[in-house]
Amino acid sequence: MTARILSIGTAVPPAVLPQDAVRDLFASQPGISRLSQRLVRAAFDASAIETRHTVLTELADALEGRGAADPADAAPAAGRLPVIDDAGLLLSPPTGARNDTYIATAPALFADAAREALAAASVDPADVTHVITVSCTGMFAPGPDYRLVRDLGLPTSVERYHLGFIGCAAAVPALRAAARMCAAQPEAVVLVVCAELCTLHFRVADDPDQILAASLFADGAAAAVVSGDPARRGERWLDLERFATAVTDDGERDMTWTIGDAGFEMVLSAEVPRIIGREIRDAVDGFLGGASVDTWAVHPGGRAVVDRVEAGLGLPAEALAASRAVLRDYGNMSSATILFILQALLRGDDLRDGETIATIAFGPGLTMEAALLTAGVLTPAAAHQDAALTEPVASWT
Repeated sequence: MTARILSIGTAVPPAVLPQDAVRDLFASQPGISRLSQRLVRAAFDASAIETRHTVLTELADALEGRGAADPADAAPAAGRLPVIDDAGLLLSPPTGARNDTYIATAPALFADAAREALAAASVDPADVTHVITVSCTGMFAPGPDYRLVRDLGLPTSVERYHLGFIGCAAAVPALRAAARMCAAQPEAVVLVVCAELCTLHFRVADDPDQILAASLFADGAAAAVVSGDPARRGERWLDLERFATAVTDDGERDMTWTIGDAGFEMVLSAEVPRIIGREIRDAVDGFLGGASVDTWAVHPGGRAVVDRVEAGLGLPAEALAASRAVLRDYGNMSSATILFILQALLRGDDLRDGETIATIAFGPGLTMEAALLTAGVLTPAAAHQDAALTEPVASWT
């Protein structure tokens, strides 16, 4: 039995951050050094990002000239974390206030992405047997896994799991866990949902790592419905064939994510793309074991990461087009990002039956998580035959 992704749903907050407007805001902050101003402009301009989404409606409103809420307001509306004043000064809320905004706003994104995925797979919420939630940008208990049961009306007996603080690579081990669950329980229907609110942790600093983080990260959510039940397969799907994990020889201190007093703190050094470029070939060759790849789905940790993967694997310029498009339109949404890319491929006009997709994401460590997927696409004739059958065909599973 092969577990497969039946569908993928995505969701983003409605507030949009134009990249050039955020760049100018950060570069204009009082007290920032001239060197840091140059770093801000260089990082934002080289990011290959045009727009990002955020739950910080306060920030988006200020960029559109609608003004900011009073930072002295002791009880701002849910999702309106005071991060900027009327003079355009970026504020530094404590970690607790940032996490309170996560608690107030993240559950709706988890639920929206999950609803879209369930609807696309024609799966009733009552049929879900397992829930895996993923996030590294906030925490609370009962957590997002519990909230999904309540918000979607899932069975209260559903098995729940949460993967926290694994970073940008976390969607792949979540899919791996879902595949293991389906192997152990053939009738299982697993709902995997990733939601990240990275912009909650923006802060002004002369630190190059914080500048780079502010130029890249964004908010978004994505969900996948996974099952090995052949009766649940639709017209398109992605078989989960194999998984692999690799840890680079160095990089443990070059990508980190820790909790500070003024938000979570990112270290994302300039060594990360170089390490990936140096080690990607051996890691991928070991993972693929000679298997051919038709399409690549690579987490766009940043433009430099995508460029290094492309060069390290000797790929043609168009091979990572889906990754670059998601980066351009949404930025780096941490764990949710790779599912945005897979959704674009799954829904794309060019998807072919039997197409192999190598999926790669990078996380703290420096860790590579990978999955090899095979696309399934029913032709009109096959779809007609499939609908006429009363029993699943073993050779299709």
